[in-house]
Amino acid sequence: MTSSFNFRRDLITRPILQWARGVMPALSQTEREAIDAGDTWWDAALFTGDPDWNELLAFPPAKLRPDEQAFIDGPVNTLCAMVDDWQMTWETRDLSPETWAYLKSQKFFGMIIPKEYGGLGFSAFGHAEAVRKIATRSASAAVTAMVPNSLGPGELIMKFGTQAQRDHWLPRLADGREVPAFGLTSPEAGSDAGAMIDEGVVCRGTWKGQDVLGIRLNWHKRYITLGPVCTVLGLAFKLKDPDHLLGDVEDIGITCALVPTDTAGVEIGRRHLPAFQTFQNGPNWGKDVFIPMDLVIGGAERVGQGWMMLMTALAAGRGISLPAMSGAAAAFSAMTTGAYARVRSQFNVPIGKFEGVQERLARIAGNAYLLDGARRLTCAGLDMGHHPSVISALLKSGATERMRVVINDAMDVHGGKAVIEGPRNYMGSQYRAIPVGITVEGANILTRSLMVFGQGAIRAHPFMLQEILAIGEEDRAKGLADFDAVFWKHVAHAVRTGLKAWGRGWTDGAFAPAPEAGRASRFYRKMGRYSAAFALTSDIALLTLGGTLKRKEMLSGRLGDILAELYFLSGALKRWEDEGRQDADFPLLQWCMDTGFATIEQRFDEVFANLPNVLAGWLLRAAILPLGPRRRGPSDRTTTACAELLLAPSPTRDRLIENVYVGGKDEAVGQLIDAFERVVATQPIHDRLRAQKIRKWKDGVEGGWVSADEIAALEAADKAVAAVIEVDDFAQDGLSSRSVADAHPRRPIWTDGVTQRPELDAEEQRTFSGAEL
Repeated sequence: MTSSFNFRRDLITRPILQWARGVMPALSQTEREAIDAGDTWWDAALFTGDPDWNELLAFPPAKLRPDEQAFIDGPVNTLCAMVDDWQMTWETRDLSPETWAYLKSQKFFGMIIPKEYGGLGFSAFGHAEAVRKIATRSASAAVTAMVPNSLGPGELIMKFGTQAQRDHWLPRLADGREVPAFGLTSPEAGSDAGAMIDEGVVCRGTWKGQDVLGIRLNWHKRYITLGPVCTVLGLAFKLKDPDHLLGDVEDIGITCALVPTDTAGVEIGRRHLPAFQTFQNGPNWGKDVFIPMDLVIGGAERVGQGWMMLMTALAAGRGISLPAMSGAAAAFSAMTTGAYARVRSQFNVPIGKFEGVQERLARIAGNAYLLDGARRLTCAGLDMGHHPSVISALLKSGATERMRVVINDAMDVHGGKAVIEGPRNYMGSQYRAIPVGITVEGANILTRSLMVFGQGAIRAHPFMLQEILAIGEEDRAKGLADFDAVFWKHVAHAVRTGLKAWGRGWTDGAFAPAPEAGRASRFYRKMGRYSAAFALTSDIALLTLGGTLKRKEMLSGRLGDILAELYFLSGALKRWEDEGRQDADFPLLQWCMDTGFATIEQRFDEVFANLPNVLAGWLLRAAILPLGPRRRGPSDRTTTACAELLLAPSPTRDRLIENVYVGGKDEAVGQLIDAFERVVATQPIHDRLRAQKIRKWKDGVEGGWVSADEIAALEAADKAVAAVIEVDDFAQDGLSSRSVADAHPRRPIWTDGVTQRPELDAEEQRTFSGAEL
């Protein structure tokens, strides 16, 4: 209780608190657990409106340990060589038995499990880089290796399990004796876990011949990766105790348990086919399945804590696996699209020289640089011990959305080459996999519109969470004292932030603090401007809308976009610094900053135009965008410079496509890179001939302009290019069966107008008629 009269508290703060209690709804238990999960990190710095850029640059960069690098150079490369994505997709619909055995024997399923339990004990970055490289070969293989190391039994047991559970399960998960899956989603409950009807009832039953206290389960789950082949299923369900065998509470709440899939009543095995990706995924059911209380993760003491467990695990896992796969898609697209745009010519000009194509190439290159910078920054934070839930949410949604843009651009540049399915098409599987990343671990629509700013405004704001807790405090006297203590700090902070936002808005951040960062210093000043503007806009939106803001999903989504852009751009700046301020990479950084600043100003403009309080929107616009949105995105010069980086070998290109699996010259990607290297190597010969007005190199042979060695190099380059631009076709009956790979033809290769016809059987002779050829 308060001991004496206080003028500010009792006459000013009290009515403000009463007003706040009327406009701010109490947090639900689910919301509270989601907000309590994980912690804050660089997102909190951005919410202050004045982040310390020197602190950002001082974070240790994400680096691979020697054992992690050895794993990627050894087992990961071997795994990639074993995988045939075309065969998996169109013939076997699964990894080969040999590949499954290799995944288990090399402990791919135990990357995050500590070494003392038989796992590999990788860092967040080591885990991410392994998944990333596998994903450049096959999304299905990457998902198979990823899921046991993401949200699932392994991570939950490590964080919340009893010592006995760790001792028993972790070694078995690490070496593949147990294959895990986790069942969360059900037909009735996707993103809304509160709607879950999967149920467990506390009761006594028989387990291995003993009468024990346990749980009788009934459930129906779907979309469960590895579910059809798992040996232990992590299960989320609502637990009830009608007979009060555990205590006085009857509706205990969401609980997580381990269910061996050979238990009576468990049904697994049926499969989904998600966007024609062939990783094991499917539904499962349980009918009156009895398990002992010892299989509750954490034991009986942890019943009802399931949602907290899941949100805590997701706070870290969502920032690793799917961003790694998105980074893989971006790097793979940069490598292949740049190479294809260099070797594919139209009108005697490489298509990569056309400005329309260069726009797409620049967007691919810029997004690849941006995405990997944010991904590395997040891994660095995770390896420092942080579990930033807001950052992981915005990274997952932002990374997968950029993946969608990059792959669509790559498809556009490749044209028909990427449309026609077959072993020669290295883009088709990447394209089909887009919806998987967009949808899983929190659908992007809800993540953007509800979670990023909705949770960020509470969790990462310097004062908001303390104020909400004070508003909801049952002890009214304590609530008033707590609110009084934090509210006026918030007011002082808001005034300072408002002055900074106004000053930086009118000077374009010219006097905002910035570290000494060479050519990039000016970007930090702009970031300081937009960070202050974001902090002020957030406060005004919360003040004028109160609890209704979380229902204003379009406004919340736009504010979340600004926060996400600030974070991604922080990652790009950090990457530029960590890689030694490479001048050759500067066009990529410039593209990222110009694109991000244009997006930020556009989102501010949309927020101000749509705030229900028109006066607040007008005042914010006057302070933050006095001249309206002025950023137009990258210049044509920057766009061309970024595109050119993908069209020729260079250290910059190597950094952009680092750790992408290429494969041998008998495979499509290997053939492309071989042709790319040959075309680049022979370009000086073409340049010399063009200087003599000789357009085709064969016309220069008779005049002695080309040596015998150069002729051989030019012929080899032409042959390699012809192989690359070829696409697949099939016999009629080949497409009518599942075994499409069996009908893969030996298509004639065109080289300088000369058809090299392979041996054809009678059926193929009828298919390849003279008219077709």
